[in-house]
Parts: sequence; structure tokens; C-alpha cells
Amino acid sequence: MLRVLNKIFRTGVLTETPPVISESELERCGIEVRRRIDARFGGSLAIRQVDAGSCNGCELEIHALNNPYHDVERFGIHFVASPRHADALLVTGPVSRHMEAALRRVYNATPAPKFVIAAGDCACDGGEFGISYASCGAVENVLPVDVKIAGCPPAPLDLLRGLLAALGEGSDQS
Repeated sequence: MLRVLNKIFRTGVLTETPPVISESELERCGIEVRRRIDARFGGSLAIRQVDAGSCNGCELEIHALNNPYHDVERFGIHFVASPRHADALLVTGPVSRHMEAALRRVYNATPAPKFVIAAGDCACDGGEFGISYASCGAVENVLPVDVKIAGCPPAPLDLLRGLLAALGEGSDQS
């Protein structure tokens, strides 16, 4: 036990330093998202997140949106378990052949008007997987995509900016 503790003390901290994010930028973006959600959805935006075959890097960043630091629920965004309760689909990963039919069912179960957001490089263009016997590639090869959020994985602030873009594009569809 002492050997392990000594090794820990000798090694030190090996984690990355957190990115420098301006709290004012997060707040500004969140307030604008809230304003657009209030205008279009009457106070809250329900998102159904679908992992179509990702490595879970994007999911970790999406979970970070709900942590106490980012706390997107204060801006009216919440994640739901059922597509029947969703206003938007947030899809991550290249669409694996096994998830193609399930993704279509989720899309069809989501009530209109709805919008689809492809989050991460794999969802946007297939990433390093592309189209193969096991992968349909990008989400747009299976569903109509309204907004693409690039990044591997996209940072929480980039995800919030992507939601803002999605709300901006679809604001006249209400």
C-alpha cells in the first residue's frame, strides 16, 4: 500500500487543464437560446439524444451540458427518454447498419415540427468510419439534418452554439 501511495505522490497530477471558457460567453449564448426557446416552444426545449454508433466521446460532452458548471436546464433545455416527448433529436456517431432502422423509428416517433442535429465529426460526415458494410456514415445519409456541430468531440459551448443555430434556422417554422 505504501508503495502505491509513494508512486502517486512521485507521479503527481496527470490530468489536462480544463479549457478556458468565458462565463460571460456561456451566459450570453444561454440567454439567447432561452429567448429563442421561449418564442418558439413556450419555455422549454425537449431533446432526445440518440447514440447511433459513436465512441461515446460526444456523449461525455453532452453530459457535461447538464453538469453544475454548464447547467443548460436553466436555459430551458432538457433531455427526455422518449422521442414522443421530444422537440429535437441530437444524434451522435456514424449511423451503424444495426442502428439505421432504430434511428428511423425514433425520427418517425418524434412529433412535428422537429429538427435533427448531428453532433460530432462522425455524425456530420461519417468521421474516420465513412460508409462501409457496417456503417451508413453521416446522419444525413439516413435522416434530414438541420444543423451539424463539428468537433471530435464538440465542446459543451460548441453544442450550445449549435442548438442556438438550430433554433435560429427553424424559428420561422412555428
